[in-house]
Order: sequence, then structure tokens, then C-alpha cells
Amino acid sequence: MNLVSAQSPPAIVRQLRADEQELRTATGARFVAVARDRQLAIRAVGKRPAAARAVMRLRPAERDDVAARLDLERLSAATPPLRAHIRIAPAAPLDQLAAWYREAQRRFGVRWQLLAAVNFVESDFNRLRNTSVAGAQGPMQFEPATWRAYGLGGDVHDPHDAILGAAHYLAANGGRTDERGALFHYNPSRLYVDAVARYAHRIATVQTALAEYYAWKLIVRKR
Repeated sequence: MNLVSAQSPPAIVRQLRADEQELRTATGARFVAVARDRQLAIRAVGKRPAAARAVMRLRPAERDDVAARLDLERLSAATPPLRAHIRIAPAAPLDQLAAWYREAQRRFGVRWQLLAAVNFVESDFNRLRNTSVAGAQGPMQFEPATWRAYGLGGDVHDPHDAILGAAHYLAANGGRTDERGALFHYNPSRLYVDAVARYAHRIATVQTALAEYYAWKLIVRKR
């Protein structure tokens, strides 16, 4: 199930559809393999904007993933790559993360799916442990001054504390009713806002989406 860069949009659509259908019943190592097959397909088509647009026309259900990938490709191209040694560690178990997202939603009124999407985009669920080129740290990538204001006295590197801090910050900037506006305060990039909002929408509407993203392989641009 390997995607090659020369595949036509209809072939890509067939692959993505088949993988998503299999994810509904796959478990364990097979689920991870199929999720990563989708990941590679989406990343490949994200480097071919014309093909990506064709895929979205042919299968609107793929719009969230494909458009988010296009956004992140453009954002990555405009962002200096990490030059420090890449620090990678395991993420907390998915059921524990989901419990923390829901706890933050109950406390601050920000949708748990939005918090999951921020966690995914910012640090791949805390697998990537580097400080950003802008000085942001931790699973939800807070700059020090923002963490002091919204971190509730917690540890910026602790995933539970960071998720609560992110919910606090998003809520303070209207995240209960204006998610995109709150995300723009979090990161003033329309590309970032659109990517996170699209992942949050897919997590909310596709039952397997969060587990799929959790299964994706961390890929870091270094140069």
C-alpha cells in the first residue's frame, strides 16, 4: 500500500478511502500500519497542490486532512527548521490524554477536540520535546511569559498542566465561542489556525481520527 508521487488523484482517493474503511475495524499493529499508510499518502499529496485540490474535489470527506496538510507544508516552508538535537520521547497513553482534554473542557469550556488538535500540531502529543525557534516549550508550546500568565502555576513540560493551561488561554481569548479567533491568539498564522481547526473538525466527526493521528509517525524537518 505505498503511495508514489506519480499516482493520479483517483488512485489516491481509492487508497485513502480503502484505508479509512479498514481503520474502522483494524486493531493493534494493523491499525498503526494503515494509519501510517494514510499519513504517507496525505503528506505526499500535500506536496502536490494541484493533485491535492483534485483529491478534495473527488472526495470532499478528505478535505480536512488534505487541506490541513497543505497549510502545514506552507507554514513549514516559512518557518526556520530545528537545528538543535531532536529530542523525542513517548507520548502519554491516548486514553490518559483524552481524559485530560475532557477535564480541560469541563473546567474552561473549550472543546476537547480543539485541545487535542493543538496538542497534535504543536508537539505530536508531546513526542517532540524541543523548544521552538521562538522559545516556546512543552506539549502545548507556550512562550514563557504566556505560561506565567495562563499556566495556573503548573509545569509547562507536564502534559496535564499544559493542556489545562492551553484551555485557560484559549478560553480567555474567546475559545468557547470563537475557536478560530482564539487560535489566532495562540499562533498568529492563518495557516496554523486553519490546520488546527480542520484537525479538530475531523476528530469531532470521524470516530477513528484521534487514534489515527496518535498512530502517525513523527516526522521532523531539520533543514
